[in-house]
Amino acid sequence: MSSTPTTQELDQIPAGEVLAEEIAAEPKGIGRQLAILAVGSALFMQFIDQTALSTALPTLAAAFRIPPIDLKLVLTSYILVQAVIVPASGWAADRWGARRIFIAAMAIFLLGSVLCGLSRTLGELVLFRILQGAGAAMIMPVGRIIVVGQSSREQLVKAMALLTTPAMVGPIIGPPLTGLILKFASWPWIFYINLPVGILGMIAVWKFVPRTREPHPGRFDTIGFVLAAVAMSSAMGLAETLGFNLIPWTVQIAALVVAVASIVLFIRHARSADLPVLDLSLFRSRTFRASCTAGTLLRIGIGATPFLMPLLLQIGMGWSPLQAGSLTIAMAIGALISRPLATPMMKLFGFRNVLVWTAATVGLFTLAPGFFRVGTPVWLMFGLLAGGGFVRATQFTASNALAFAELDQKQVTAASTLQAVILQLSISMGITTGSLALQLVRMNSGGQAITPSQFTLPFCFVGVLALLAVPVYARLAKDTGADMTGHRRR
Repeated sequence: MSSTPTTQELDQIPAGEVLAEEIAAEPKGIGRQLAILAVGSALFMQFIDQTALSTALPTLAAAFRIPPIDLKLVLTSYILVQAVIVPASGWAADRWGARRIFIAAMAIFLLGSVLCGLSRTLGELVLFRILQGAGAAMIMPVGRIIVVGQSSREQLVKAMALLTTPAMVGPIIGPPLTGLILKFASWPWIFYINLPVGILGMIAVWKFVPRTREPHPGRFDTIGFVLAAVAMSSAMGLAETLGFNLIPWTVQIAALVVAVASIVLFIRHARSADLPVLDLSLFRSRTFRASCTAGTLLRIGIGATPFLMPLLLQIGMGWSPLQAGSLTIAMAIGALISRPLATPMMKLFGFRNVLVWTAATVGLFTLAPGFFRVGTPVWLMFGLLAGGGFVRATQFTASNALAFAELDQKQVTAASTLQAVILQLSISMGITTGSLALQLVRMNSGGQAITPSQFTLPFCFVGVLALLAVPVYARLAKDTGADMTGHRRR
């Protein structure tokens, strides 16, 4: 009877081969579902962390004695480092194995969580959030690689819905849990709660996700990686400082020049490189292009909402963290309800129709909180947030699957990597856009105390941007993705 191969033995397998024991152990049926849920546990941990931090923003501002708007750096630094590191995730997964990279990423994320809880200055918190983001950068794209690689085209939509189900539970638990922590304990515990979830998730991934080896991905595109990192860092750094007078205008111009030059050089490099770190040729696929373009417009609103809502509820309306967290779980509840309905809706109405109508309603639900006031009924606010969560989750389930509709299996890794970079950049853009709009409104009002009316313009602006996704989806063919959903025109 053969024994389980060691890590060293696994490394010696010729490229493209898989051990016989692993083939037999590949998850089928319930085993495949357990593997997907194990990967989803990491998303659960990430979403608890993100929603917890968003809910705690006003508390952190008081603890560090800084204006609440300045805390956007804690959010955007985490997201930006993900966008910078994500391009290496696909290559690393192919080179050393997706499961191994995934577990290592979870370990780095947990280390960053502990250090964030030990932070005593804003600078330390930002630094350790960057470490957290370095781990998080590998979790989503590598997890998607694992799931897509184990799912047939017919199973892909259901697999994506199952993968993101734990991520929908996290935002339900995160806000009220944070409210309770801030009521009975200190803010560092919002980071420490990641530890039990993360450790159990690592054990589950080790047990249920099989070890496989892909063909050697070749030499890493170091030049492309550096150019992309410089372009993203300089561009987002410039965006972060606009309207806040944090750095001289000469430095901002220099950052703009560096960003533009890096982007131009990267595009030229990507067109000639054999294995570019970001494969721009994927945009030749109409479905991938539509998913990324419209998804960016929609995620700007998604990114702005977690930043603006706690400030609106806790500072503008005077709610406690527990009250605010109990309301914002409405978005997660709506998203969770959509999970069993998303696939049947796409089968019944088709990809294009679902994407068009959900994009339109996402835009309307995104701008709705801009009209919340102290006297607005709680039930109405809860219903609007739940409706927004429902249509967002339905939209992104369809959009994420749509991205792979016209791609070959060999393009999955590159597509997952590029999609993850665009996702992180768009969410960071959302936080920056929302904070800049709020800052401009406050400057126009003479810098007076934050009031609910100051949030109308920021929410409406990102909501209108989301509505621009409608014509992008409307140009898709009516039978787009029909082989994935089984939808047939009548």
